[in-house]
Amino acid sequence: ALATGLLLNATAHAQTTTEKVDAARPALEKWVEARRTISLEKKDWAIGKEMLGERVALIEREIATLRTKIADAEKSIADADKAKAELAAKNELLKAGAQNLAQRAAGLEAKVKALLAQLPNPIKERIRPLSQRLPEKPEETKTSLSERFRNVVGMVNEINKFNREITVESEVRKLADGSSAEVVALYIGLGRAYYYNGGKTQGFTIGGYGKMTPEGWDWQVANGIAADLARAAGMMKNESPAAFVRVPVKVE
Repeated sequence: ALATGLLLNATAHAQTTTEKVDAARPALEKWVEARRTISLEKKDWAIGKEMLGERVALIEREIATLRTKIADAEKSIADADKAKAELAAKNELLKAGAQNLAQRAAGLEAKVKALLAQLPNPIKERIRPLSQRLPEKPEETKTSLSERFRNVVGMVNEINKFNREITVESEVRKLADGSSAEVVALYIGLGRAYYYNGGKTQGFTIGGYGKMTPEGWDWQVANGIAADLARAAGMMKNESPAAFVRVPVKVE
């Protein structure tokens, strides 16, 4: 009876333990599943953390690069602003210089125009292509400063050249009686000029001399010097030997 009781008690205890184990199995499975889930999440977190760290490092490098580029851009902008200011200052200087040159060009052109009225016809005709380029209104002209200065210098050079030479020209001159005659004019530079007409068949009957004045050339009749002037002209043309020729001269 005792043995049977003990056996029954042991059997009952075993059944109770089995029931407890069966009851605990789902919880154990859930615990194991939870541990596995936690392990996977830790692994995923570690991988995610590493990727996030790499991304953060990449972004930090990009930020550093952008900061460097911004600093370079700011420096470039500062340099550009400085260069712009320097160019603006130079431009103002150039404008002032150009205005000064324009004023000087206008002044020279005005002097040349005033001189043109005093010049004899031969040199006037010689420089006409240049004198025609003189602007009527210097302040409104579109001609460049360099071309304006070239025109003035070109005319002055031709005038100086004429002033250093003896020029023989044929001209039509109005005489004292109101008639006109073709004469030969000898220009001793711009200081003095003489004229005569006639020839071997008609004789040297007309002569005179002139000088440059602010209003133009002032001519005086001196018919008695016509033959001497003809001799002088012949010397200039190598038609007669060199010799002294007396002509009226007044030093002023």
